[in-house]
Amino acid sequence: MSQNSSMPANPAAGINLRGAVDLSALKARATAPAGAPTGGSPYAVDVNEQSFQEFVGLSQTVPVVVSLGSSRSTQSAALNGVLEKLVTDYAGRIALGRVDADTSPQIAQAFGVAALPTVVALVKGQPVPLFEGELPEEQIKSFLDELLKVAASNGVTGNLGGLPDDAEPAPLPPLHQAAYDAIEAGDLATAQAAYEKALAEMPSDTDAKVGLAQVNLMRRTAEIDTVAADAFRTRAAGDPDDLDAHLAVADLDVTGGHVEDAFARLVKYISLHFGAEREPARVRLLELYDVIGVGDPRVSTSRQALARALF
Repeated sequence: MSQNSSMPANPAAGINLRGAVDLSALKARATAPAGAPTGGSPYAVDVNEQSFQEFVGLSQTVPVVVSLGSSRSTQSAALNGVLEKLVTDYAGRIALGRVDADTSPQIAQAFGVAALPTVVALVKGQPVPLFEGELPEEQIKSFLDELLKVAASNGVTGNLGGLPDDAEPAPLPPLHQAAYDAIEAGDLATAQAAYEKALAEMPSDTDAKVGLAQVNLMRRTAEIDTVAADAFRTRAAGDPDDLDAHLAVADLDVTGGHVEDAFARLVKYISLHFGAEREPARVRLLELYDVIGVGDPRVSTSRQALARALF
């Protein structure tokens, strides 16, 4: 295992994980009554290119393990079975995301995967390489034990289900709860309205600001199908002045996990334009910073590039 213990100890990004709609299945299983059927570990979830960024957000709270395999591979299935057993034993201190590289190749490419299965981890959004192929359960457990030490050294010591049996989770503020319920119901317009009302009542409400940024991103990308996505990418590649295309591609890149590409695209657009058209790009970039988390090092790096582009 490559222990990335020198990783910067950035503050938690403040992403509203309770509003991460793509992780609702994980939340439901993690809070299911004892003995309820879960269909696997309560701390494991299938992750694809659309939900990956949401899953990465969990690494602000607990270390997350990403198992990159193939649905056609018995080796991948066997490894996932071992990983599910182990993360269950850790009782919420580690989350597992199963990625089918056949259907989500961009995730495998982002990690530079050379062979399947490959297992990596994330702590505060930063990659921690683990291993390739199948290993004995005892050896995998030793890697996960070391991962917890790396996470603890960087201030990541949360628990997805670690409330005492007699404890009740702290209730969300009413408007936040309304937004969360709307997200789970697929009603993004109502969620947007609830977060906007929360911000109107308290402009300093960071969680509402982040939640609104997430919902806005979900709404925008939900309206872009594969054909439209390809068209936007073609337009952006051929026209550096096509603002709508560059905004759309940046959204798609963030949703697909290509955060640095999205940030660089918008910074470049801003650096090449000096009229009113640069303001929508700047505003969108700031909103995407909120989605990723202000403590993420990719945001810090991009902010420096943005400052150079503006001044």
